[in-house]
Amino acid sequence: MKATQDAVTEPTGPQRSLPLHLPPSVLAVAAATFSVVTTEMLPVGLLTSLSSGLGVSDGTAGLAVTLPGVVAALAALLLPVAVRRADRRAVLAALMTLLAAANLLSALAPAFGVLLAARVLVGVCIGGVWAIAAGLGVRLVREESAGRATTVIFSGIAVASVLGVPAGTFLGELAGWRWAFAVMGVFALAVAGLLAAVLPALPAPAAIRLGTFPGLLRNARLRAGLLVVLLLVTGHFAAYTYVRPVLERVPDLGAGLVSGLLLAYGIAGIVGNFAGGAYAARDPRRALLVIAAGLAVVVLLLGPAGGSLLASVALLIAWGLAYGGVSVSTQHWILAAAPHAREAASALFAGVFNAAIALGALTGGLVADGFGTTDVLWLGGGLAALALPVVGYAKGAATA
Repeated sequence: MKATQDAVTEPTGPQRSLPLHLPPSVLAVAAATFSVVTTEMLPVGLLTSLSSGLGVSDGTAGLAVTLPGVVAALAALLLPVAVRRADRRAVLAALMTLLAAANLLSALAPAFGVLLAARVLVGVCIGGVWAIAAGLGVRLVREESAGRATTVIFSGIAVASVLGVPAGTFLGELAGWRWAFAVMGVFALAVAGLLAAVLPALPAPAAIRLGTFPGLLRNARLRAGLLVVLLLVTGHFAAYTYVRPVLERVPDLGAGLVSGLLLAYGIAGIVGNFAGGAYAARDPRRALLVIAAGLAVVVLLLGPAGGSLLASVALLIAWGLAYGGVSVSTQHWILAAAPHAREAASALFAGVFNAAIALGALTGGLVADGFGTTDVLWLGGGLAALALPVVGYAKGAATA
């Protein structure tokens, strides 16, 4: 693949005159990532009302969370192949319009089967948006601001956890779960319009074919980065899915305080996203060494520290800080490993990331059912620890 075919698009006009400031286009892409993550996780906060409203069990309703993740893993690889030479501005706007339609279909769903069909469309949007958006930072700004732009785009994940999902849950409790999806649909439609208005033309890089991915996987640095994503994200979701029952066993920690702690965790995640992104823009390898070590330590210690309120609080906040930097730091690694195939590499990244979310939830559930909820911490911390030698021995991706 020729370097010129995936060259960075130089910003023009007002975006070019302010190289130290991020243009509206970067914020619009961040709004898109916020939208897909909020939509993906919205059923978590609405699970009880959703299941009772559609007459299914809580376990069955959980498919509304699992199914989009599985579909997204496939869509991240297949959608860039399907759209080939289409302008990426048009593709992103179309995906956000589809997301709006999927949310509105969810709001109007007369039966659970219709809701699941809508959630399949959500999965397509999640995978497609991340496959394109993850590598756009370097195309929307000058080189000196590329790291900051990428960090802002990935901040949509943490902000969705802190603001998007809690706001949707609150609205669902206030007016009903259907209204939460309806409002998210309107928001997604507004983001589609914003993307169409402020994004510059983004011609497609060299056409991606299915055969592109096996070729990329011959890149040892890229393989190492994807393996780190698999280990860290699987480990995190295996453990974090059951963090509430783990915390509820801590003495003097009531249900109200648990909710407050999870909010603090989310805020720490936002800080971790920006801190990790700034560090990883200079040296993704060292950033991931720190993150993997931090995740392994805090998750493994959270179980034994369960008898201490202070220690549990400190470890949970440290967990949020460490995990907040995972997605943006691994994306910097991926882009550094495959600088001339950014979109194809980002598609692989998004596919592995979403597959790891589903795998983490599945393995965490098996361990929780078979051994107990606190044992998922050993699984999560152990997988994070396994990422350390992968990062430590990988060469050549030290700088972006």
